[in-house]
Amino acid sequence: MKRSKQEIIAQILEVCLNSSSKTRIVYQVNLNFRTINPYLDILMKNSLIEISEAEQKLYKTTPKGAGLLDTIKEVNSSLSEV
Repeated sequence: MKRSKQEIIAQILEVCLNSSSKTRIVYQVNLNFRTINPYLDILMKNSLIEISEAEQKLYKTTPKGAGLLDTIKEVNSSLSEV
């Protein structure tokens, strides 16, 4: 079954809670490098993730992104009870 954009975004935010490389995000969210870029762009544009460029680029969920992730989980939980 095809995942919604909301599900993919929630998975990316979840993976990035503890700083992740793009490679780790691609493998854990089960996407490819071509499809991950638009999602990362949208999340960065909306300040939901940030990049720390130490030795390698690491993506980290911001507090705003963590709040969105909690909201998505809450909505999904409410819908599963119906």
